[in-house]
Amino acid sequence: MKIEAYLFFEGRCEEALAFYGQALGAEVVTSMRYRESPEPPPPGCIPPGSDDRIMHACFRVGDTNVMASDGRCSGETRFQGFSLSLGVTTEAEADRAFAALAQGGEVQMPLGRTFWSPKFGMVTDRFGVTWMVNVLA
Repeated sequence: MKIEAYLFFEGRCEEALAFYGQALGAEVVTSMRYRESPEPPPPGCIPPGSDDRIMHACFRVGDTNVMASDGRCSGETRFQGFSLSLGVTTEAEADRAFAALAQGGEVQMPLGRTFWSPKFGMVTDRFGVTWMVNVLA
């Protein structure tokens, strides 16, 4: 059994993929636009003119795959009730990733020493996804 996160960016998926590529070195494994689907989406599923939006993508950060989509292209993302935890091996890597994710976002808890890690912090990125950056001790 395996669980993978699936994020719906509601029209900003392509922008998010580029951002995570730059911020975290994420690599797009696969991407399909609505117009490339072998079957059209059900009526009313996406607004007219959304054919170039991303129906499904998978990107890899380190050893982890994260799936993503523009979803229904509503323009309203609602990432609530969860965080993505990014485990890194060095404090320098934590500093770099945290600063990159914070660009255009909001720091929830600055990076600092905790009883479980030499550096831990929480940041909500420009898309509304909350990240917990943690140096694995």
